Amino acid sequence: MGVYKRGKTYWYKFVFNGHLFRESTRQGNATVARQMEAAHRTSLAKGEVGLREKKAAPTFEDFCTKRITPYAEGRGKSVWYGAGINALVKFEKLANSPLDEITSEVAAAFAAHRQDEKIQPCSINSALRVLRRILRLAMEWKVIPTAPKIEMLKGETRRERVVTFDEEIRYLAACAGTLNEVASLLFDSGLRPDELHRMAWEHQRWDSGGRFGSIFVSTGKTKAARRSIPMSKRVRALLEKKWKDAGKPETGWVWPADTASGHVNHSTFRRPHSAALKLCKVRPFVLYSLRHTFLTRLGASGCDVWTLMKIAGHSNIQQSMAYIHPDSKTVQAAVDKVGRGRHKTRHNAETAIPKEILETAVSDSETERYLVSADGLEPSTHALKGHCSTS
Repeated sequence: MGVYKRGKTYWYKFVFNGHLFRESTRQGNATVARQMEAAHRTSLAKGEVGLREKKAAPTFEDFCTKRITPYAEGRGKSVWYGAGINALVKFEKLANSPLDEITSEVAAAFAAHRQDEKIQPCSINSALRVLRRILRLAMEWKVIPTAPKIEMLKGETRRERVVTFDEEIRYLAACAGTLNEVASLLFDSGLRPDELHRMAWEHQRWDSGGRFGSIFVSTGKTKAARRSIPMSKRVRALLEKKWKDAGKPETGWVWPADTASGHVNHSTFRRPHSAALKLCKVRPFVLYSLRHTFLTRLGASGCDVWTLMKIAGHSNIQQSMAYIHPDSKTVQAAVDKVGRGRHKTRHNAETAIPKEILETAVSDSETERYLVSADGLEPSTHALKGHCSTS
């Protein structure tokens, strides 16, 4: 064991914690070779590595910029990752932390910081889900040995609110300008708000995909988000007027805005939406609820789940089922429909049961005559009927 010469260069060989280390120093000087061996032994003894030198983990912000962003763009998930990363890197303690130093406590500190900013639990959890996914990817890519457990906040508001037709009329009457256009389109298409924000003129199919044309969604959360949605009469009239007013452009955003992306976003409608709700005095809801409303109405209309899945841009039926919330009247109508179908077949006891079985059947009174108690002495009771008999 130790330093030895092989050819013109020195090698070292030693055993540490049961593991054999044998490496070339690529040096022709024995003194330098011994120093290199000693440095390797020291690094192992200090526990700086497992059994080998470890590389310094990148900071969370650097890792997102150099690896996660290209990864997300290549898979069409830049919107989901981007929204979460933008929120996460604003918290300096998290942004500047090496990946291997991000713990559950750091994630909890981020959540507490966002709560202090009066951010809703659903928005905080959305960012935490992105953080959880990034750390798991870092573990899969061998950047960190393990990923911490990320706890979601409780009290997340579900967006299953379904707006009634009366509430729709009152809400739209209270909306003005762009919000009225956006809300009307969401009511009639079931688009995700993010998909609507990114609508471009080149994606409008005026003469194909439906009676009044269709809206083509080129990208989204998953591959299934790429789809065409038929326009309703109201959506066709709205978009066509807006297109003509804009000079019939061939390309460009449908709803341009002075933002970093160049189009409207969630923040654009936050205040106008709140003002409209106060004015119309409708029970509060978020704009995403309009997607639930459309898909619920679509399901109640008799649309099969496969078609609904296609229109919604879902990857599986389970996702589509979460958007369908039939009321009691719809459920009762479905049950009544089954009952009407049964009566149409004109089934009754005489047609359903063969005649020879009816002729040999023993009446209830005759059956009761044969029933006795367990000891054969007392008259039969209700509890014994059908369970203890003798002939």
